[in-house]
Amino acid sequence: MGDAFGKYGKTLLQICVIINNIGVLIVYMIIIGDVLSGTSSSGVHHAGVLEGWFGDHWWNGRTFILFITTICILAPLACFKRIDSLRYTSALSVALAVVFLVITIGISIMKLISGGIMMPRLLPDVTDLTSFFKLFTVVPVLVTAYICHYNVHSIDNELEDSTQIKAVVQTSLALCSSVYMMTSFFGFLLFGDATLDDVLANFDTNLGIPYGSLLNDAVRVSYAAHLMLVQISYPAFGMLSNSLERPLLSVSGSFFLLPLLLGIITT
Repeated sequence: MGDAFGKYGKTLLQICVIINNIGVLIVYMIIIGDVLSGTSSSGVHHAGVLEGWFGDHWWNGRTFILFITTICILAPLACFKRIDSLRYTSALSVALAVVFLVITIGISIMKLISGGIMMPRLLPDVTDLTSFFKLFTVVPVLVTAYICHYNVHSIDNELEDSTQIKAVVQTSLALCSSVYMMTSFFGFLLFGDATLDDVLANFDTNLGIPYGSLLNDAVRVSYAAHLMLVQISYPAFGMLSNSLERPLLSVSGSFFLLPLLLGIITT
C-alpha cells in the first residue's frame, strides 16, 4: 500500500479500514445478540434461541453471550497470520448460509401452496418525504453485504497462481448476490409487511406448518453460526492483521480491541 498511496496515504487508508470494520463488527455482534438472546421492537419482545430453550438466565443474556462469542470464537479466528487459515470455517459458513436459505425457501413454498401467504406489496409505500428518505436506509445494508472486499489483496498474495483472483472475485460476488437476493425475496414473501428490520426476529413466531418451531431454531442458529465463523472473523482479520501489516498485532490486538468492542456494544 505504501507504494501506491505513500506513507501518509497508507496510514489514512489503514485508519479508514479499522473504523469501517469496527462499525461492521458492532452490527454483526448486535445481530448475534438478537438471535441468541432476543430483542425488542415496537414494544414487542422477540425471544432469542437460548431464551426460548432454557428461559431467561444470566448466562444466556446478551452481555455474557457476546463475551463468550468474542473471546472463544472471534478473537481466535482473528489471530491467524494467513487468511488461508480460515478456509475451513469459510466453507462451513457458506454451508450454513445455504441451510438457512434452503429452509427459508422451503417454508415459503409450503405456505404458498397451502394458501397461507398473501400477495406482498411489490413497490414501497411512499406517502411523504419521511417515507421517501427511508428508501435510502437500504444503502448501508448493500454496502455492508460486501464488506470483505479489502481482503482481496491478501487472498491474491496467497494464491499460487495470481491469475485466479479474477475468477475468485467473480465467483464470490455471484454466490453472495444469489444468496442475498433469494433471502430477501423469500423472506419478504413469507412475512410480507410484517417483515422486521432484522428478518431473523420474525422466526420466533408460529409459522403454521409442521415442525415450525424446529425450523425456526434451525434458521436462526445456522445464521448466527454463519455470522460468527466468517462475517465477523473476516472484518476482524482485516482490521487486526491485514490493515496494520503487523502479525503480532493480530494476536495481542485481538484480545485488547475485541473486548473493548464488546464493551461498546453492551453499554
